[in-house]
Amino acid sequence: MNPGTAPSPAVPGELSTAAKILAFGVMCVGFFIALLDIQIVSASLKEIGGGLSASSDEVAWVQTSYLIAEIIVIPISGWLSRVTSTRWLFCFSAIGFTATSLLCGWAWDIRSMILFRALQGFLGGSMIPTVYTSAFHYFQGHQRVIAAAVIGALASLAPTFGPTIGGWITDHYSWHWLFFINLVPGVLVAVFVPVLVRIDKADLSMLRGADYLGMILMAVCLGCLEYTLEEGPRWNWFEDSLISATAWVSLLTGMTFIWRSLAFKNPFVDLRALKNPNFALGCFFSFVTGIGIFATIYLTPLFLGRVRGYSALQTGEAIFSTGIFQMLAIPFYTYLAKRIDLRWLMMFGLACFTLGLWEFSAITHDWGWQQLLLPQALRGFAQQFTVAPIVTLTLGGLAPSRLKSASGLFNLMRNLGGAIGIAACGTILNDRANLHFLRLAEHLNATNTTLRHMLHQVGARSAAAHGGDLVHGQAEELKRLWSLTWREAQVQTYADAFLAIAVCLAIATAMVPLLRRVAPLAAPSAEAH
Repeated sequence: MNPGTAPSPAVPGELSTAAKILAFGVMCVGFFIALLDIQIVSASLKEIGGGLSASSDEVAWVQTSYLIAEIIVIPISGWLSRVTSTRWLFCFSAIGFTATSLLCGWAWDIRSMILFRALQGFLGGSMIPTVYTSAFHYFQGHQRVIAAAVIGALASLAPTFGPTIGGWITDHYSWHWLFFINLVPGVLVAVFVPVLVRIDKADLSMLRGADYLGMILMAVCLGCLEYTLEEGPRWNWFEDSLISATAWVSLLTGMTFIWRSLAFKNPFVDLRALKNPNFALGCFFSFVTGIGIFATIYLTPLFLGRVRGYSALQTGEAIFSTGIFQMLAIPFYTYLAKRIDLRWLMMFGLACFTLGLWEFSAITHDWGWQQLLLPQALRGFAQQFTVAPIVTLTLGGLAPSRLKSASGLFNLMRNLGGAIGIAACGTILNDRANLHFLRLAEHLNATNTTLRHMLHQVGARSAAAHGGDLVHGQAEELKRLWSLTWREAQVQTYADAFLAIAVCLAIATAMVPLLRRVAPLAAPSAEAH
């Protein structure tokens, strides 16, 4: 079927509720698998690196390349959906995502894997913001609240469950199946979306006079920014010449892009939507929520792997409770959203999120799933009460004609928040660990009588085991003491990182009253399409 000859789409208002739910549900499947693949490899990078004979620095690009490509395509998706129509963009995106998932599973070395992951992120990224605009076309009133609750749940459940699902698959099968599991849902989405989704028509005339220079500027800006954020903590930021160069390129192209977007008659990203106070604040809240969700998902598996020595499957099982509590929160949210101002539900969610991260800051070296249960329960419950109202309050007040380009910017802010949050946490882990180690080591010296007594006793026992060699026994015990000190320094560093995220969320919580209440818009008319 050719997009140019497609039959006139049915107006969403004329569809039955069942038809709307079915079309929206199919799109949500594509939305979920595209988001799931961001984190599904995070707990299995070691196994992927072993299978492809790649170093730890090289295998990190399995995740980075996907993020860079996805973050580039998300803002362009609004323009692409107007050119090709929503259903054909979603269909082509699902086809590309499925094909590149197959190629990722077949990758023969690290270079091919990085290339296929970048293509996977770029070809599948358009499914993410398209779901937001479709929900606002299909539903109105309280139906929109429920649709936003579903989107909010999926948007935070996918990255939360990613390490769990990935760890289980890798442990029971192989890392190749991290990508092969996308094939069946990807094919189903590609087949059913053209049949079920009829929202708008293709407008190929938009190819003429489009802001192609703006697209190039934005792609270079976001690509260089993502590279800087991902690689900066590893190479000590601006002490590396390449990091400095990409940071400058990102800054200059970003400033040029903003100027051009405000000056160009028909920009592909609607920066003017930021004049709407709710949209501007909503983008800020989306940014901070991205920090909270993605940075926490980054830190928790890292702590369990490095400090506790957990396997990929054990890590997934330990953090599984977050998603469970978020799912339990969905009926509570949908019930309360019909009766309480969404701003106060959002404030409650952010406050719980802050409290959950505050609980994380008390972390110790022996934390396992039992100790993680309460802070993860708070975080999971809070994510539902945070993400869903942000969607409604940010996009619900915009005219239908502005939804597509504004939705791309809104989703971009969440991913940017995640990228910056992860980079900041990486820097904290690199810099603060040495500081904490030195502070702890200051007390472990010859003047510490307790330490001297302990070393003498343990060293004597160790010497007895080594044929009476006291010096060798004490040397072995000093190595063990160094390891214990470094472990505690790392634990204190993770606590610092969790506390920093909590501060960001606390600031966002205090800013919620600045939002204005959004009155539900009527369903879009036929002329709006």
